[in-house]
Amino acid sequence: MDLSRPRAKSQSSVYLDYNATTPLEPEVLTAIQTALQTAWGNPSSSYEAGKKAKATIDTARTNIAKMVGGKKEDVIFTSGGTEANNMVILTAMKHFWNTFPEAGGGGDRENGPTQHRSVKPHIITTNIEHDSVRLPLEAFQKEGRIDVTFVPASKLTGRVEVQDVLAAVRPTTCLVTIMMANNETGIIMPVGDIMRAVRSVNSDNRSASQPRILLHTDAAQTIGKVAVDVEELGVDYLTVVGHKVGTVLDSFQDCLKDLKTLRRTYLPDHILSKQRRGF
Repeated sequence: MDLSRPRAKSQSSVYLDYNATTPLEPEVLTAIQTALQTAWGNPSSSYEAGKKAKATIDTARTNIAKMVGGKKEDVIFTSGGTEANNMVILTAMKHFWNTFPEAGGGGDRENGPTQHRSVKPHIITTNIEHDSVRLPLEAFQKEGRIDVTFVPASKLTGRVEVQDVLAAVRPTTCLVTIMMANNETGIIMPVGDIMRAVRSVNSDNRSASQPRILLHTDAAQTIGKVAVDVEELGVDYLTVVGHKVGTVLDSFQDCLKDLKTLRRTYLPDHILSKQRRGF
């Protein structure tokens, strides 16, 4: 159907690009208007408008946590999926250098060694990731800040296979980021199986001198369509975006359970405020 051709006024168009974005649901529009009128205060302030804003945000955070099987205190709101995915990548890079500064020469603990580094953090992803993951990884690789393995999807199934991801693991691997479903094909990746397999590498085969491998999935294309549960997926980080399901709220789920120090390593290129635990 050619939706670009002129139509008579009696004809209506059919929108078929919901994988790209969705129109606002009427309930969402009402909620936004109500919030702008009644919850406009600073949520860190103690006056009534601030309390109302805080309560509204807390309710949203609680609802998102329930939706993905997480904890409300681990939900971090961002401006969009691109920012959330970049946060994961930058966090993994910073964690590598903060934990293993001896891995390379020169530089500092915040941004890692300069170009004359002997060892770089290694990140595993796929060759079918969204640009918000692929492009920053390519840029950081070109700058010499990281090594990246782009695991190819199977030509038969369109999926990234577990064994192919495991085969790409190196002693310097610090992050595995695999989308939960592809935005072009709709094929669902075996994220749970992949993450469980990598977790076994973390627990059984990694020495104390090797970085823990952090696990992330971009669930932008699955939220609201199939079940998304951080516990079942076994990830440390999960990205969801609201504009795919008729709303505007995007968020980032920090699911870390046993690496408390990592909660303070986000955004190495930014100076953070104290709101939302510094995020």
